[in-house]
Amino acid sequence: MSHWHGLSQRTAPFSDGSPVSQWPIAPHRCFDYEVHPEEDDAGTYFYHSHIGFQAVSAAGPLIVEDASAPPYEYDDERIIFFQDYFNNTDTAIEQGLTNSPLVWSGETRAVLVNGVGVAIGEKAGVATCKLPVIDVEPGMTYRLRFVGSTAISMVALGIEDHDALDIIGADGHYTKPYRVDHMQVASGQRFEVLLKTKTIDEVGNQTDYVIQFETKDRPEVYTGYGVLRYSNATTQIATPPVSPPLVLSNATYNWLEYALEPLTPNNFPSATEVTRRLYISNVQLAKGNTIWQLDGLNWTAGTPANDPPYLVDIYKNGPAAMPNYTAALENDGWDPYTLTWPAKLGEVLEIIWVNTGSIVGDPPNGGVDFHPFHAHGGHYYDIGSGNGTYDPAANEEKLKDYSPVLRDTTNLYRYGAKTTAGANAGWRAWRLRVEDAGVWMVHCHVLQHMLMGMQSVWVMGDYADIARIPYSGAEGYLQYGGSAYGGDNISSLVYHNWDK
Repeated sequence: MSHWHGLSQRTAPFSDGSPVSQWPIAPHRCFDYEVHPEEDDAGTYFYHSHIGFQAVSAAGPLIVEDASAPPYEYDDERIIFFQDYFNNTDTAIEQGLTNSPLVWSGETRAVLVNGVGVAIGEKAGVATCKLPVIDVEPGMTYRLRFVGSTAISMVALGIEDHDALDIIGADGHYTKPYRVDHMQVASGQRFEVLLKTKTIDEVGNQTDYVIQFETKDRPEVYTGYGVLRYSNATTQIATPPVSPPLVLSNATYNWLEYALEPLTPNNFPSATEVTRRLYISNVQLAKGNTIWQLDGLNWTAGTPANDPPYLVDIYKNGPAAMPNYTAALENDGWDPYTLTWPAKLGEVLEIIWVNTGSIVGDPPNGGVDFHPFHAHGGHYYDIGSGNGTYDPAANEEKLKDYSPVLRDTTNLYRYGAKTTAGANAGWRAWRLRVEDAGVWMVHCHVLQHMLMGMQSVWVMGDYADIARIPYSGAEGYLQYGGSAYGGDNISSLVYHNWDK
């Protein structure tokens, strides 16, 4: 199945491409996805598999063009698509992560830019191994579209002698211009940046400039290089520099915090509009195999409550398949029967993600990881992050005279490699208007952590809000290999959401 990362499938619920909204696509079968972006969805997205570890390579950029002239002027654009490379198969990595005891995937062997990179132990300029190249012309303004399609890596990137990068968009939403000297992109995130290239006179005899990128907050740091190449380059860089030409900032946790603001007003809800505040702690523990829990709940695609997939079950069995909202309110927000997090349309949720020290080991090791949390469905207002424990009043002070942007992926940081086992180790806060009815996943976008259970399922809206497609139109989606799934000499019977 293929997920259209960042695009809310609010009007095509079976096309979200997640294991809670559809059956997997059987071998030698096909599935017609319907994606219908609205005018305000213009921006940078990507697609990827949502099964196992497949997204490490089964992914690609997806650009939604503006319906009219974009609000910023530029001459051309370039995509910078980050991926991780592991020297192993998807199947072997998945088996190791779900094994008892855990067999870790290892750290990334290379960060690829547009599919090109140099793995640890290899040398650029030898045989087919080469540095990634971004070609530009002098005296032009480029819209750079950064896409974090990595499995685990948070990537910092800088460009030699090009340190004026104006961010104009994040996760599919235009922002006011905000200048940075380097980029920082975690798995699932997208940013749009304006870069003005040098004039012909400024370029002079130097037509190649080093792009330097490195991973952040992992036990091993991978440093990679690419080339920003001006046209008619006479002397081309083919090998990496002997020593890094740039010193990328270590201010990882403050990058863009309380900084980006929407280009146009976005109906940010005030604290007085919040109907519920949910604290969701993530915990790493060992129960035979090593797992992650969110507020005590470990969820994977193999969770028995998701058989059949939740959305399918709701269409097949009606209101009886819906979560118990009252039971969820009495259980920190999630229903103990369906293992889902229900919400009513019109609610305004404040969701606080809480990092904690690992309780794996004897004695527990207290290790801390960072987690780029991603929400399917409607986007949320990112209202900041910090070390220690969330203080609503103190954070509200930071929000004065500041308008948060809508996002779909932001980082729950770690502020140290270790802390006391089980202790709070930082937070990330969201504010969400519940407007898009459906069954949506919210999860850490590190693929390894997803496979270890760091995922949650949110059922937004009542039965009537969710089951909008008539049963006759939904019927082909309700069985594994049903009539909505085509193949050789088999036509898909697709319900077209926009025929009427």
